[in-house]
Amino acid sequence: MRRHMPLFAAVVLVAALTGPSAARATGSVLLPDLRQAPVGCGGGHRGDPARCSDWDVCVVADASAPNGDCGGSGEAVRLRFTTSADNVGDGPLLIYGSRPDTREPTMSARQAFQSSVDGRIPGSYAEAQNPIPARMYYEPAPSHTHWHLLDFEHFQLRTPNGQVVVADRKTGFCLGDRYRVRDHLANRPENLGGPAGELAEYLRQNRCGHHAPEALEVVEGISVGYGDDYLHTVDYQWLDLTRVPSGVYDVLNVVNGDRSLVEKSYDNNASSVAISLQWPGGATEPPERITSPPVVKLLRSCPGKDRCARQG
Repeated sequence: MRRHMPLFAAVVLVAALTGPSAARATGSVLLPDLRQAPVGCGGGHRGDPARCSDWDVCVVADASAPNGDCGGSGEAVRLRFTTSADNVGDGPLLIYGSRPDTREPTMSARQAFQSSVDGRIPGSYAEAQNPIPARMYYEPAPSHTHWHLLDFEHFQLRTPNGQVVVADRKTGFCLGDRYRVRDHLANRPENLGGPAGELAEYLRQNRCGHHAPEALEVVEGISVGYGDDYLHTVDYQWLDLTRVPSGVYDVLNVVNGDRSLVEKSYDNNASSVAISLQWPGGATEPPERITSPPVVKLLRSCPGKDRCARQG
């Protein structure tokens, strides 16, 4: 990498094992707890989630553009929304990525855990206890040019009975301490001293190997009491509504959906909102040529739940 990694991020080996069973989480480690924030709310929001306005309906001229300019007519209609994940656990979420050389296009990943005995944070990839199936890849798009962790979050448009209508295209995330959550958390690092404080200082500035496609190692994560958010204006931060009929739907956002990351609890990993979608003129089906966007209304927000729309 073009910047020196801190001592806790020295990478020495690639693991071949996969799956969360490789980690034997006991009382000797401090586990993170990822909480999916309300859909469409900015990072750290603690007001009424039904009043969150970090979402919109965007008509783009070029359906292949990851983040095209919004206009009155075009090829595609997108529901864009901000997504945020908080760490409200006892320990940091810490993920090491590594590859043996530049001939390997992606990095394998491991999750590390802070010791509850002496506060120690693993000093190498080899010491990280949980190999995970997710990988890291370098995103060369001009708005990114850094390494992304795959499959950290996903979102879907679903019918009230749970049928998936549209799935996301955004799969990569660069994790860091982007905002402070308002919860009172005993293990939040409040100063730069100690291993957790040093890690937090690194994660506040983390850019995931920015402009370093040649990197062989990357560290990502979220400290206790902080979160990572992606604004609704970011590439692929949307669901495609172009061929979706008028009706009522759930917009579901899930963090760590496959539970490959070991957490204190998985009960707060999903949030959803119920929306109504109506194409112009009372049409049931979308038009062949889009000249006006559908009207999308937020019916209700359901933080912590994977369903929000009422059936029937």
